[in-house]
Amino acid sequence: MHTLVIEDDLKAATYLKTGLQQCGHVVDIATDGEDGLHLALTGSYDVIVADRMLPGRDGLSIIRMLRADNNQTPVLILSALGAVDDRVEGLSAGGDDYLVKPYAFAELRARLEALLRRQPLATDGTVFSVADLTMDLRRQVVTRAGVNIRLQLREFRLLEYLMRHENQVVTRTMLLENVWDFHFDPQTNVIDVQISRLRGKIDRGFTPALLHTIRGSGYKLSAVED
Repeated sequence: MHTLVIEDDLKAATYLKTGLQQCGHVVDIATDGEDGLHLALTGSYDVIVADRMLPGRDGLSIIRMLRADNNQTPVLILSALGAVDDRVEGLSAGGDDYLVKPYAFAELRARLEALLRRQPLATDGTVFSVADLTMDLRRQVVTRAGVNIRLQLREFRLLEYLMRHENQVVTRTMLLENVWDFHFDPQTNVIDVQISRLRGKIDRGFTPALLHTIRGSGYKLSAVED
């Protein structure tokens, strides 16, 4: 597992590197934001751990630049800023998880393992198409009618699952188990929110609509509406 740690506190970075190496990770360290962004854009990493407050370029700026470049590598944000608004800002910037300092290494490890389980279901170069919507798994690029569509990691996984089940009704339970790794219903509107965001990106401004809500059953990705 190839991991990038972006942390300006060398002692903390060394602690993280040692712990992750003991867990089987190959770890690179960047101690400022500019070096971290360069490594993240040019390297091939399975996961990134990024401090929020960094010299040169802050952690959220790094994440935004990665997502703008269609780099969907999972990012765990580390920060001493732990208020709800701070966590929301970090996740809204494109972070995949947020851990407040000080933290227990066991929790950080568990969160990284969870992120790695949630990466796109395949990276074998397979290309899926539904009407004029196309997904290239190897390049992690989604386009519709030739227009590039930028998706967050969770949106990408959700769309991949729907495209793999083209013209099939996909239930909430199927999505929870295969996209969110929940084997129970957490009684939240997380699916509704993500479906709405995904629909806005792949359907707004295009015809025909591809993402359909099947009342009482679930959702379906299809060029033909029932």
